Amino acid sequence: MNRQVTSRAVTSRTVQIVGGGPAGSSAALSALMHGAPVRIIEKSRFPRHKVCGEFLSPETCGILNQLQCLDRVRALGPAIIRRMTLHLSGGSRGRWGVGEKRCALPETALGLSRYALDQVLFETAVARGAIPVRECWTGTAPEDNAGNLILAMGRKATAPAGNRLFGFKAHFSGPVDDAVELFFFDDCYVGVSAVEGGATNICGLAPEQVLRACGFHPDELLSRSRALALRVGPLNRTMPWLTVGPLVFGHALRLPQAEGIYRTGDALAFTDPFTGSGMLNAMLTGSLAGRAAALNTPVSDYVQHCQRALERSFWISSVFRVLLKTGLAPLLAAPVPGRWLMQWTRPAGSFMVA
Repeated sequence: MNRQVTSRAVTSRTVQIVGGGPAGSSAALSALMHGAPVRIIEKSRFPRHKVCGEFLSPETCGILNQLQCLDRVRALGPAIIRRMTLHLSGGSRGRWGVGEKRCALPETALGLSRYALDQVLFETAVARGAIPVRECWTGTAPEDNAGNLILAMGRKATAPAGNRLFGFKAHFSGPVDDAVELFFFDDCYVGVSAVEGGATNICGLAPEQVLRACGFHPDELLSRSRALALRVGPLNRTMPWLTVGPLVFGHALRLPQAEGIYRTGDALAFTDPFTGSGMLNAMLTGSLAGRAAALNTPVSDYVQHCQRALERSFWISSVFRVLLKTGLAPLLAAPVPGRWLMQWTRPAGSFMVA
C-alpha cells in the first residue's frame, strides 16, 4: 500500500517531470506515493542503453525498497556484487608504482544495465498513474495544470576543447565474478563489473588528449593498463562502444534556485563516476525532489537537504582525483580500510526519503 503523508498539504496540480531516467522516475514514484498527480516528459523510447557504470550500491537498494520497486528490480536477475578491487597507478607516469586494494563490500550490491533499470522504473511509475508524454522539452513548463517542475534531464555543460573528459561503455561476454574492479591509469578511470544475463559492463572516463593518442578507440585505451588488459583478455565485446561528453564535474547546490523548479540527478550534481555513487545520487535526489514537489516544500529546503547529503562525497572525490593525478593515491590509500573509502564517497545522512 502506498504511504500517504498528511503533515503537509499535497499539491492538487500536476507535478511535471522532465526526464524519465532513474532520477526522473524516482521523483515520479515518490510524488505519486505522496498523493500528487504526475506527468513525465521523456523524448526517448525505452529500453535503451546509456553510458553508465551500472552499479547499484547497497544504499540504492534501500531507496528502491522504499519506492516499492526492489522486488521488480530483483526479478530482472541482476548480478550480485560482493567485493571491490582498486588498481591504482602511481600518477600518469606510474612513478610511484601500482597499488592493488581488495575488500569485501559491507553489504551486497547489484549490477543491472540501464537498458533494464530505466525501463522497469519508468514503466512502474506509469503503471502507478504517471502520465507519459513523449516529446522534447522546450524549456518552459507545460500550461495544462502546470504545477511544480522537476528537471531530471541529465547534465548540460560545456568545456574548452583539448582538455575535455569523455565517457565510454560497452558490454562483454565471458567469465564473470562478484567483484567490481576499478582501474586508474594515465588520468583515466575504467570500471569492470557484471550485470544481468552473464554480461560484463566496462565503462570508463578519459581525457580528450589520451583518447586522441589512441585514435579515439576505447579498445586500444584498455590495453594501456597491464592489469586491465589482463582482466579484459578473456572477454569478447558484444555491442559497439557508446560514448558521451564532454563531462564536467560540479553541482548547482549553492547556485540561486527558482521557486517551483527542483533540479535532481545530474542536473543538480554530477560527481566523479569512480565513486560508484552516481545511480545512488540520482535516485536519492529524485526521491527527495518528488516528495518536495508533491508537498510544496520550498526549493531552498530541498536543496539544503541535498547539500547535507552530497557535499561531503563531492569533496572526498575531488581530493581523491588530485591524489590520483599526482601519483600519491597508492601510498595514501594503502593504510585506509576499503570500507572507509566506500563510506566516505557515499551521501551522508538518512536514506529514508520516500
